Amino acid sequence: MPHAAPKIIVNRLLGALPRLTRQRMLQSCEPVELVFGAVLSEPGETIRHVHFPTFGFVSLVAVVDGKASLEVGLIGNEGMLGVSLALGVDTSPVRALVQGSGGALRMSAAAFRSELKQDAALQRVMDRYIYVLLAQLAQTAACTCFHVLEARLARWLLMTHDRAHADRFYLTHELLSRMLGVRRSGITRAAGELQQRKLIHYRRGEIEVLDRGGLEQASCECYAAVTDDYERLLG
Repeated sequence: MPHAAPKIIVNRLLGALPRLTRQRMLQSCEPVELVFGAVLSEPGETIRHVHFPTFGFVSLVAVVDGKASLEVGLIGNEGMLGVSLALGVDTSPVRALVQGSGGALRMSAAAFRSELKQDAALQRVMDRYIYVLLAQLAQTAACTCFHVLEARLARWLLMTHDRAHADRFYLTHELLSRMLGVRRSGITRAAGELQQRKLIHYRRGEIEVLDRGGLEQASCECYAAVTDDYERLLG
């Protein structure tokens, strides 16, 4: 069944807030465009803004020795970028790289910290989201160590599919190899297997999800575990 995009894409994390809190947060936000390939933050840099994606999505990338990289998280309209501010830390340990262009709501770090100080409901929602994000990071680490590449690729494609809000999205083999920390030849084999099973179609950097249910079966249990955590705690 096609993964049709809703007519209006909103940020689910903001939607989980009480109405008055949400309205106040929205008044402090400005709409911005997330541009594919843009780096929103580097490890150790001071966080000046938080972002609540509404359509675009951002990879959290761990960088090793300034060269090698591995995606450890993915943020779309279910979450936010800059959540470490809720812990009183104004830097991030990872690179934030836009992988899907689209809209977001941006709020200054100062305004976000001010809202946290005066609104316990906002802090409670942030605490739950931090747990979900930590679970995603832990699950990704375990997945990278113990699961075969084909299942890991299926999981990553499902996560991207959820955040792209479309059946087609742009992903090159080079990008996938950097995100999954493997050689391009491995990605070629894994993607070829998924395509042979008619779960996806790949052409010139564009991936189309043909069989969402089949892709879920091909994925490891890590995808469902993280998704279930979010639904249980934030709905």
